[in-house]
Amino acid sequence: MRHFGTEPREPRAFIFGIRPVIEAIAAGKEIEALLVQKGIAGELIQELKNIARLHEIIIQFVPDEKLNRVTRKVHQGVIAYISPITYSKIENLIPQFFEEGKVPLVLILDRITDVRNFGAIARSAHCFGVHAIVLPSRGAAPVSEDALKTSAGALLKIPVCREPNLKDTLMFLKNSGLQLVACTEKASKLVSAADWTVPTCIVMGSEEDGISDAYSELCDSSVRIPMAGRIDSLNVSVSTGIILYETLNQRIQAR
Repeated sequence: MRHFGTEPREPRAFIFGIRPVIEAIAAGKEIEALLVQKGIAGELIQELKNIARLHEIIIQFVPDEKLNRVTRKVHQGVIAYISPITYSKIENLIPQFFEEGKVPLVLILDRITDVRNFGAIARSAHCFGVHAIVLPSRGAAPVSEDALKTSAGALLKIPVCREPNLKDTLMFLKNSGLQLVACTEKASKLVSAADWTVPTCIVMGSEEDGISDAYSELCDSSVRIPMAGRIDSLNVSVSTGIILYETLNQRIQAR
């Protein structure tokens, strides 16, 4: 669904310098974002690129001015933001859920950029029984301390996956037996008319322009929340909470 919000700015844990960042990645630290100065070269930079590629960390090449806004210390053209959580792999989780006798419920967030929206969604997801949250590697709100606070700790209790290609992830979930349901105000089917008792992946769109067309086309169905007022969209965290409530309600009644 289309939603609106702005991303608040809050301090994020980071390290800087080429060698410290290389060592952090080698030690298994979860890197939320890796910023490298445009045009920088050298053997150490190449080593950094190689280890980042090995760990599937996307490098963002940025001007020196952006790095200087983060820190005025000698950063050597490299800054890495550290994630406060450890990410999971969705391809490992789905077989595990089935083996444990669960009916998988996965939530994909397509470019949710507001950290407080993201934190509130994670809190609802944990309360309503979501088994895993999937984020894109690019264009998503960071798992920051502010997001953790807004989630009331839920981001430490629910698996979070960061995937480089959501299209591939959606295809994997579909091939694993999950129905893919897009949530958009353009749908004709109401959320209460869907069958949420089967293995399901719910796709929620960005605050600005909803779900990407490429992802919507892969979904098996789409649903909308009935509205009585004149405003045609809800905050994304509110929408997610409503849909997840309906999902849990159906699953409880089906037991």
